[in-house]
Amino acid sequence: MNRAVGYLRRLLPGPRDYVGLRRSWRRDLLAGLTVGIVALPLALGFGISSGAGAEAGLVTAIVAGVVAAAFGGSNVQVSGPTGAMVVVLAPIVASQGLAAVAIVSMMAGVIVLIAGALRLGRAVSVIPWPVLEGFTLGIAVIIFLQQVPALVGPTEHGAVHGNAIVAAVSAIATGDLGYLPWSLGAVAIVAASMLLLPRLHPAIPGSLVGIVLVTLLALVVPSPLSIIGALPHPLPMPTIPAFDASLLSQLAMPALTVAALAAIESLLSARVAASLADTGPFDPDRELVGQGLASIVAGLFGGMPATGAIARTAVNVRSGAMTRVAAAAHALVLLLIVLVAADPVGRIPLAALAGVLMVTAFRMVHLATARSILTSTRADAAAFVITAVITVSVDLIVAIVIGMIVAGIFALRALSRSTSIHREPIEGDAQPGDERIAIVRLDGSLFFAAADRILDTVTGLDGVSVVILRMSQIELVDATGAHVLTEIVHRLEARGVTVLIKGVRPGHTQLFRTVGVLAALRDQRHLFDELPAAVAHARSHVAREQALGG
Repeated sequence: MNRAVGYLRRLLPGPRDYVGLRRSWRRDLLAGLTVGIVALPLALGFGISSGAGAEAGLVTAIVAGVVAAAFGGSNVQVSGPTGAMVVVLAPIVASQGLAAVAIVSMMAGVIVLIAGALRLGRAVSVIPWPVLEGFTLGIAVIIFLQQVPALVGPTEHGAVHGNAIVAAVSAIATGDLGYLPWSLGAVAIVAASMLLLPRLHPAIPGSLVGIVLVTLLALVVPSPLSIIGALPHPLPMPTIPAFDASLLSQLAMPALTVAALAAIESLLSARVAASLADTGPFDPDRELVGQGLASIVAGLFGGMPATGAIARTAVNVRSGAMTRVAAAAHALVLLLIVLVAADPVGRIPLAALAGVLMVTAFRMVHLATARSILTSTRADAAAFVITAVITVSVDLIVAIVIGMIVAGIFALRALSRSTSIHREPIEGDAQPGDERIAIVRLDGSLFFAAADRILDTVTGLDGVSVVILRMSQIELVDATGAHVLTEIVHRLEARGVTVLIKGVRPGHTQLFRTVGVLAALRDQRHLFDELPAAVAHARSHVAREQALGG
C-alpha cells in the first residue's frame, strides 16, 4: 500500500517541481516569451495542415501546454501540436470528419495516461536509433508534401486528404498556375527570414518576422492568397463531444495510433531536453501521465492531440528555462495573442504558414546523421531506409513496427552468427581411444535462431563414442535452445553415443531441468563441473567399450 501511495505521489505535481524558482523565475518568463513567439506560427500551421483548423492548433498549444507543463515528467518540456501528429490526423479528418479530432484526442489521452500509470514510460528505449531517424525523415517528407496543395491553389483549411504523395501530385496536376507565383513568393520571404535573420542575431524570431512581412504585403498589395480567417477571441468553453459506441469502435485504431505516436514523440523530446542541459530529473512515466491529461483536456476544448515538441523544447532550454514556469508562460503568451490580436492573426496568408512548415521539415532532416547511419552497417542502413519509405508511403506506426522487425531480424542474425561451435582437442598426453571422444565447446547464445545449426553440427559427429558438451561459455539460453539440447542428447544416446555435459551455469540449471535436458542424460552422474573429471569419465567409457569389443 505504501509503495502504491508513493508511486502515486511521484506522478502528481508537487513543490519539488519548482525547486530553484526563486533564482530562475526571470529566465523562465523570458524563455516562455521566446518560445511563445516561436510556437505561434507552428501552432497555426500544424492546426491548418491537419485539417482541424488554426483554432484547434492554438487551443491545443494553450490548454495542453499548461496541463503538460504542470503534470508532465520534464521540467522544461514544451507541448502542443506537432508535425508528426499532423501526419496522423489528416487522414482521420478526411475519413471521419472534423468532429472526430476531439474524440480521438480524448481517447488517445486516456490510453497514454494508462500507459504512464502502468509504468511503460521506458518502453521507447527499445526502439533502435536508425528506426527513429528513419521515422523522423519520413515525417519531414510528409510535412513538406502536405504544404504543396496550399501553394498551387486555395484549399479547404489547408487539409490534405489521403496519401501525401498522391495529394501533392494531384494538386500540382490540377493547380492554378496564376496562384503559384504569389504563394512561392510568400514561401521565399518566410524561408529567407527563417534562414538569414537568425544569423544577424539568434534572438530574432525569423518565422514570425517572415509571417508579418508576408501579411503586411498581402494587405498592401491585392493578391489571391488565401488567409486563415476569423479566430475566436475568447477560448471555447470545454464540452464533452457527442459520441456513440459505433463511433468509438471506428476510432479505436486511429486513437491507438495517435496514442503510440504521442507517447513516442513526447518521451523522445523529453530525453533530448535532458541531454541539452541539467534541468532536473526526468520521469518518463509521469511524462506519459501529463501528456495523456493534456490530450484529454485539449479534446474537451475542441483541440487536437498534444505531444512534446522537440524544436520548441530545445528553444526553451537554450533560452535558459529551468522550471515548468517557462512552458506554462509560453501557453499564456499564446492566450494573450488570442485575446488581443485574433483579427491580425486571422489575416495571415496560408502560404506563409506553409513556408514555415517547409523550412521546419528541412530542419528535421540531419544529413550528417543520415550519412552516418547509411555508412554504418547494412542492417542499420536497411532499417533506416525501410522505416522512412514506409512512413511516407503507408503509415507511421506500421513503419515503426516494420522498422523494429527489420532491425530485430538483423540483430538476431548477428547474434546467431556470434554463436560458435568448436571441437577441441583433449589437453595433456594422448591416450588410446581419445580419438573416440569429442569435446564440443558452445560459445555465445543457445537460442532459437541458432538452434538448428547447433543441432545439425553436434548430431553430425561421426566415429565417436562419447561427446562432452562444454556449456560454461554459453551466455544466453532460451526454451528453444534448451529443447534442442535435449534433442541432441536423445539423438546421440539413441546411436549409442554417451553424452556428458560440463559447466552448466547456475542461471541455466532450472531451465534445463524444466525442459528436460538433465532428465535426458543416461545417468545424472554425466553432469560435471570440471573438464578433467568429464574427460576421465569419458575415457572410462571408451576403455569399457574397447574391452567389450576386444
